[in-house]
Amino acid sequence: MAANEVTMSNPCIICVAITGSLPRKENNPAVPITIEEQVESTQAAFEAGATIAHCHVRDDDQTPSSDPEKFGRLLEGLNRHCPGMIVQLSTGGRSGAGEERGGMLPLKPDMASLSVGSNNFPTRVYENSPDLVDWLADEMLKYNIKPEIEAFDLSHIHQAVALSKQGKIKAPLYVQFVMGVKNAMPADKPTFDFYIETLERLAPGSQWCGAGVGANQLALNEWSIAAGGHTRTGLEDNVRWDKESLAPSNAALVERVAALCEKYERPVANWQQAREILGLRMP
Repeated sequence: MAANEVTMSNPCIICVAITGSLPRKENNPAVPITIEEQVESTQAAFEAGATIAHCHVRDDDQTPSSDPEKFGRLLEGLNRHCPGMIVQLSTGGRSGAGEERGGMLPLKPDMASLSVGSNNFPTRVYENSPDLVDWLADEMLKYNIKPEIEAFDLSHIHQAVALSKQGKIKAPLYVQFVMGVKNAMPADKPTFDFYIETLERLAPGSQWCGAGVGANQLALNEWSIAAGGHTRTGLEDNVRWDKESLAPSNAALVERVAALCEKYERPVANWQQAREILGLRMP
């Protein structure tokens, strides 16, 4: 099969991380904070080609929250206005502690993020104890939620494979390589290539996604698309368009990724293809 036939038969899933826990209106006015703003921003990104929405919720003062009621309203709005889009709720550690981080899992979203190990962040330790990881993984199994493994370090890939072999995470794995967080794994191309090689060797048939933080976003987008994987963009990871200007919107960032897909002759996956690739139920 010719190289262009391979790429054209391998749709790229675009994930949009719309809000996160850190960016605020003062960093970029386009950051959506309220449920209504998030739904509107996600709908525009969905129409631009994103098929996974990675979601956090905020309080009125813009601080991160893990309130299941807020997540429930967001999930309801996204299901109504973005039919078919894969909704992935965050269990990250900036918005809660301990089992509070998984309080929204009974809502049964399509996916949820799962960090399987600890690492340093810019000013703190991102703590994910083995007991908490096991509990979150068990809750995701209970509610038939597919985890997106957040790999901030090579050890996290090995740990995800071990959890899969123990039956705590269903195969095939979906692993996101997160690069560019200060004090964690830098955006380094040889390391990125080794991540892919390691995952394919340890867990054949797995799917993966590349996410770059800050100025590294566009590089990870291009590396991922060129290597045949999936990729993430959005204002959570990067509020800037370039050194001189702010990103206009989540949709604009998605459109930029879609243009890269065209450059590398990768079709942008629609929501039906994305669900099939990830083994998710159809709505």
